[in-house]
Amino acid sequence: MASLIYVLHLIAAVLWVGGMAFAILVLRPAAHDALEAPQRLALMQGVFRRFFLVLWHVVPIVLLTGWALLGGWYWGFGASVWHVHVMHLTGLVMTGVFLAVFLGPWRGMRAALAAGDRPAAAAALDRIRLGVTLNLGLGLLTVAVAGWGRFGG
Repeated sequence: MASLIYVLHLIAAVLWVGGMAFAILVLRPAAHDALEAPQRLALMQGVFRRFFLVLWHVVPIVLLTGWALLGGWYWGFGASVWHVHVMHLTGLVMTGVFLAVFLGPWRGMRAALAAGDRPAAAAALDRIRLGVTLNLGLGLLTVAVAGWGRFGG
């Protein structure tokens, strides 16, 4: 059972961090080069609508499987090693950033687009980019800590 929980944890983390990397490093620059602002806003609205729907499933899986591993594999907070504590902290911060982006600029972007206010939608999209970039950095740090702690000490 622990292996299944671990695999679910890894798959969910890969979807979360990989999705952010794709959005920031590949999709955004390509959309900026190929599309005018109105089309770019429409594209990014569709992209983030789908991505955030995925995250509403993936984030709880990461948290719940992480806590299951913490309690069942690492014997709880008091007995676990340093990298588990760092992963827990960064996972909670990343969850907070996701919620802040979803409840703040994402709502603002949708409302601005519905009202036809493209400048406000573009400003909200830029705030989404900043939040996703922050979370990408935290996610990459978490992956590095997980690998280092597991095999490097």
